[in-house]
Amino acid sequence: MSEALFLLGEPQAVALAQLLRRRHLQLAFTLADELGTVLDLRAKYANVPMSLADACLVRMSETLPEPIIVTTDSDFRIYRRHSRQVVPCLLP
Repeated sequence: MSEALFLLGEPQAVALAQLLRRRHLQLAFTLADELGTVLDLRAKYANVPMSLADACLVRMSETLPEPIIVTTDSDFRIYRRHSRQVVPCLLP
């Protein structure tokens, strides 16, 4: 969400914020619960380097049965979920 709100221009960012405020969108990821795993991913991909947001997305992909990450970040071609699986992505 942080990157979406950052990258979206007005009024789309305002609209997304309203969806969050009204609880039409719910975040099913709590960094506090996943911090160790997220930090391990950042260490594993330190040579890329992996941002905290990217590590959170990779970890989220590991917790969902059929995830798809929509991104313009080509580093997702490098990252792996569960150490070996390609992270399913839509890259323009």
